[in-house]
Amino acid sequence: MRTYQQGRWIGVVIAFYAFIAIGIAEGGLGVLLPSILSTYHLTPATVTLLFISQIAGYVVAALTSSLISSRLGLARMLLFASITLTTALITYALTAYWFVMVAAGTLLGLGIGLIDAGINTYIVNDQRNSHLIGALHGFYGIGALLGPATATTLVALGLGWRLIYLVFASVVGLLVAGVLWTVLQQYAPMTVKVTPSGTNAWANLRLALRTPVVLVTGVLLLVYVGTEASLGNWAYTVQHIGRGTPKLVAGYSVSAYWLGLTIGRFCLGHFMQRLGAVRTVDISLTLLAGGLVVWWLLPNQLLSLPLIGFGLAAIFPATIWLVPQRVPTTLVPATIGFVTSVASLGAATVPTVAGWVAARAGLESIPALMIPIAVLMAALHRWLVRHTLGSGKT
Repeated sequence: MRTYQQGRWIGVVIAFYAFIAIGIAEGGLGVLLPSILSTYHLTPATVTLLFISQIAGYVVAALTSSLISSRLGLARMLLFASITLTTALITYALTAYWFVMVAAGTLLGLGIGLIDAGINTYIVNDQRNSHLIGALHGFYGIGALLGPATATTLVALGLGWRLIYLVFASVVGLLVAGVLWTVLQQYAPMTVKVTPSGTNAWANLRLALRTPVVLVTGVLLLVYVGTEASLGNWAYTVQHIGRGTPKLVAGYSVSAYWLGLTIGRFCLGHFMQRLGAVRTVDISLTLLAGGLVVWWLLPNQLLSLPLIGFGLAAIFPATIWLVPQRVPTTLVPATIGFVTSVASLGAATVPTVAGWVAARAGLESIPALMIPIAVLMAALHRWLVRHTLGSGKT
C-alpha cells in the first residue's frame, strides 16, 4: 500500500512537471517566431507550414493514445512521447533546412498529443486525483509563462533562437529521465495499463467516436486550444511588428497573458466549488469575449492580454473534469484520450488560419478574428450543457 501511495504521488509530480515542460515548448514559439521568419525568409502565411506539420502527429495521438496506454501503461507511453518531443526540439535547433524543421513538427505534435492525453486520463480517471485537474493545467500555465519569458530574456542577452530551442529540449530531457526512472522502478499506478475491467480499448474508442457528446467536446476543446495557441503564438508579433510595441514590452506582455491563465487555473478549484463547473465556464467565456474586444479596439493598453488569459483558464480543465459525468465510465479513458489529442489539433489549425488571414488582411486582423471564435466556443459549451443535463452534478 505504501508503495502504491508513493507511486501515486510520484505520478502526480511527474504529471505536473510534464505539463510545465510542454508549456515551455509551446509557449516559447510566439517570441521566437519573428526570428524564424527572418532566418528562413518566410511570411506569416508560409510559416504556418510549421503548425500544419503538427497535425499528423496530433491525429495519430488522438486515435492511438488510449490504445497505447492500455497496452503499455502510462509510464512507457510517456517515455516514448517525451523522447519524441525532445527529438523534435533538438531538430528545430540544429537543422539548417526549413523542410526538415517542418517535418519535425509532426514529431512535436505526436509527443505533445500523447503526453496531454495520457496525463489528463491519469488525473481524471483516479477520483483521488481528480481535484488536481485545475492545478495540473495551472502547471501548464507556469510552463507557458516561463517559455516566452525565458525566450525574451535570452533573445535580449543575444542568444539565437536555435540555442533557445536547445534550452527547451533540455527541459523536456529531464522529463525523459524522470519517466525512465519510474519505468525502471516499476512504480504503480504509473505502470498500470488504463483499460476498465471487462472492456476492449478498440471497442471503446469506436463507441466514443459515435457519441455526439464526445465529438462536440472534442470540437470545443479544439477551438479552445486553437484560441489559446493563436494568442500565444501571434500576440508578440501583433504587438511588436503590427503595433510597434518595444521588444521587451511585447515579450513580457505575452508572459502576462500566460500569467493570467496560470492564476486562473490555480483558482479554478475555488471557483468550481462555489459556482459549479458549468457556471464557471459561462463566466470565463464572458471575460474572454470582453478581453478580446478590448485587445482589438484599444491596441495601446497592456491589460487585455492577462485578462484574456484569465478568461481562458477554466475552459479546458473544467470541460475535462465534466467528461466522467457526461459519458459512461467505460468510455472515459477513450474519450479523454480522443478529445485532448483532437484538441491539440487546434494548436496547429487555428494559428494557421490566423496566419493566412494576417498575410492577406494584416496582423491587426488577428485580434478581430479571435472574437467570433470565442462566440463559437460559447455556442458549443451551451450545446453540451443542454444535452447532458441530469447526467450528474455540474
